[in-house]
Amino acid sequence: QVQLVESGGGLVQPGGSLRLSCAASGIIFSINTMGWYRQAPGKQRELVAAITSDDSTNYADSVKGRSTISRDNAKKAVYLQMNSLKPDDTAVYYCNADIRRRGGGVRSYWGQGSQVTVSS
Repeated sequence: QVQLVESGGGLVQPGGSLRLSCAASGIIFSINTMGWYRQAPGKQRELVAAITSDDSTNYADSVKGRSTISRDNAKKAVYLQMNSLKPDDTAVYYCNADIRRRGGGVRSYWGQGSQVTVSS
């Protein structure tokens, strides 16, 4: 089975920094695009950042310039470094990966979600 496990969430003051991690486990042939989404209470889930298998990146305008998404293919992991955090960044963050299992096609998987709270 394939599983995405997140870590690194927590409470941070405005202007602070946080690094989210997500690692895929299981028998995996390859991983295509990986990304981070977030959802605040009562709001729609939105894409924060994504990174393709050839390291092309895409960021939401609200985090562009203060966030960096990266991946470590050897570790089957994706990371989101967030700086200059604002209260509006408060949300549950979910990692996502499009994974090809050995002998199968590409399917999308989600992490369990990590709470990020930005407050003074």
